[in-house]
Order: sequence, then structure tokens, then C-alpha cells
Amino acid sequence: MTAELDIRQVTTDEAGELFTLRRAAFVTEAQQYGDPHIPPLTQTLEELVADLQRDDVVTLGGWDGPRLVGSIRVLVEDKKATLGRFAVAPDLQGQGFGTQLLLAILPYLPDGIEEVWVFTGRDSVQNIALYAKHGYEHQHDQTAGDLTYAFLRKSLVETPDVHEDDR
Repeated sequence: MTAELDIRQVTTDEAGELFTLRRAAFVTEAQQYGDPHIPPLTQTLEELVADLQRDDVVTLGGWDGPRLVGSIRVLVEDKKATLGRFAVAPDLQGQGFGTQLLLAILPYLPDGIEEVWVFTGRDSVQNIALYAKHGYEHQHDQTAGDLTYAFLRKSLVETPDVHEDDR
């Protein structure tokens, strides 16, 4: 049974912990893609602190006791939220902590958000499966440098069923 995480916003006082967690978590992804220059690994601590202070960014952390074991960053733009920098400590991946963080996001979003987007490496099969399991649908792929990202979207707006006769 997975422990229930204490999920809350990360403060600037916790930036060093978050910095360390992201470095550890994204090394695996960098190795998978053969690119040590992915943004989570090149961001400086000063840039991370500045990011935590932005009004349009919500960064959640998940603590198991005193240890920060996971985090997720949400960029809010008008009616859209974009998830990124989703990280779980390498020794704890696959134990449900990522799912807890993913499900914890919605209460932290401002009113009026209609859709949530996420992107991950197109070859990150486990990540894509996790998002799909929670209602995110693949929309398109986009190449940036040597990497191809898969973009997935989840609508938060109820759409009425359209019947053939109503068109």
C-alpha cells in the first residue's frame, strides 16, 4: 500500500530540495533520450526560485514524512493549464506517488480553467500510459531539436452529447 503523500505548494525555502529531486528524477529521462541538456537538468537554482515566485505558476510537492518525493509544475494561461516538470524520486517510481500528485492538481487550479495539457517525450511509454489512464488524450507530437514530445489534453468542460438528428 502506497503511503498517502502530504501534497502542498512548494515554497522558495524548499527550492533546494526540489532542485535535487528534479535532477535525480530527470537523469533517467535524459539518459533515455541521450540528451543531458533537457530543461529540468539545465535550470539553475536561481531560475527555479524565480519560477516558484511567479503568479502564473503553481508548483506542488508531495512529501512522504520529511522527504520530498515528488513534484509537478503547472503553468496557468487564461483558460488553460499546462503540466510540466513532473518528477518522482527514482527509487519510488511506480508506487503511486505520481498518480497522487496528478490527481491533486485540480483543486489548486484557478476558476475558469477549461483544459489541462501535458507533454512528455514521445518514447516515454509509462508517462503516456499514466496520463491516458487519467483521461488525457494524445493530441499531437512536436519535435524540438533531437527530441519529439507527445502533447496530451484533458478537457474539464462537460460537452453535451451531439446526436445525428441534432445536426
